[in-house]
Amino acid sequence: MTTDNFDDQDVVFAGDDTNVTLAEFMSTGVFQRTYREGMDLVEEASTYLDGPGREASRNLSREASLAYAGESMRLTTRLMQVAAWLLVRKAVHEGEISAEEARSEKYRLSSKQIARSARLAGSAALPARLLEIISYSEQLYARVERLDSELRRHAGVTDMAHPFADQLNRVEAFFRESTTRF
Repeated sequence: MTTDNFDDQDVVFAGDDTNVTLAEFMSTGVFQRTYREGMDLVEEASTYLDGPGREASRNLSREASLAYAGESMRLTTRLMQVAAWLLVRKAVHEGEISAEEARSEKYRLSSKQIARSARLAGSAALPARLLEIISYSEQLYARVERLDSELRRHAGVTDMAHPFADQLNRVEAFFRESTTRF
């Protein structure tokens, strides 16, 4: 199967006696649950970062404040990637965009460098609720990454680095360097 003819009726998962089309996959509890959890977590993280998280960050040490800034930026990036991926898959299923358009680079998940790099120095001192949200977002990202890999594998699309990975790596290096200076 080539990427040029992959659509809602193509097989995306094939097992011993089971073939699942994209349309069938989109109707599964796995996708529906992931979609609901993803959108709920985006809202929860936003509410936390704009309210209780902002208040809690005022009382952090310098090192923890830098970690808070870096980790909240990475959290936001991770969740934006997950939400975008989920919304694109839903849009393809509902006929709002083509499967070909959904495979374009602008709709890819960000690279592992953004979502999975080690936590910044000072992260252990972050508020417990933020650490819970971060942990849950990492788990959700890993699930979506597995789904994306499976869909792309069956569509013949190879994994490529995300165009913003290098910039985020430089920002993270700056935060790491800043926390070691003081």
